[in-house]
Amino acid sequence: MISFADVVVRYPGAARNAVDGVTFGVPVGQLTALAGPNGSGKSSIVRALIRRAEIAAGVVTIDARNVKSLSLSELALSVAVVPQREDATFPLRVSDYVALGRYPHLGLWKSPAAVDESAVEDALAQADVGALADRDTDALSGGEWQRVRIARALAQKAPALVLDEPTTFLDVAHEMAIFELLHSLARSGLAVLLVSHQLNLVARFADTIVLLHEGRIATSGSATEVMRADALESIYGWPVVISRDPAVGAPALVPLRRPRAL
Repeated sequence: MISFADVVVRYPGAARNAVDGVTFGVPVGQLTALAGPNGSGKSSIVRALIRRAEIAAGVVTIDARNVKSLSLSELALSVAVVPQREDATFPLRVSDYVALGRYPHLGLWKSPAAVDESAVEDALAQADVGALADRDTDALSGGEWQRVRIARALAQKAPALVLDEPTTFLDVAHEMAIFELLHSLARSGLAVLLVSHQLNLVARFADTIVLLHEGRIATSGSATEVMRADALESIYGWPVVISRDPAVGAPALVPLRRPRAL
């Protein structure tokens, strides 16, 4: 389980805290979604988890271990992360890139064994990129690159998985496939934290939604508890109505057009 307790993140020179006293948990076996407007602190929470942003106050733990006390190797064995932005420094064959997810298990000198090769094959299949295994990473489309990055995280075989906007650039079919995959991974026993702007898909798949606003938790709970028009209009600054997803009955956000000034 990942836990954030009264976490504060503040960047040098910033007028306010990027994350301001946030507390929530990411239980094993569940998909927890972190949502909110741009600049609400979502990515800063992920950066705090992986120690890319300084935790000014509060505690972040993985399985009750403070992330500050973990070595980078221990952290990598505990949680796999797909960051929001990442560019390959130089082109690699896709299968070799995905195999980088095994680095925490191998270190610098240990050669890959059958278990590592199997983990890479499984990850390629799970992310639906097996057909791209022999292609170079610089020959991928934006959506293909996104799925390859997810495959690398899956090859890591960590008990917790964190993804920051993983469906950017994906078409509808692959977007749905990723959400289905993350839901399945959570049910298989992983603790999954998903950062996403896709509120309607989040409402379909997430067990818990944590909705941020200006670095604080505005509301959290089930989709029914979080997807309320009054709260969302206040947070996003746009008129909306909440309907029901005809496929699964989940709440669905419909943004309205503002009346034209005459």
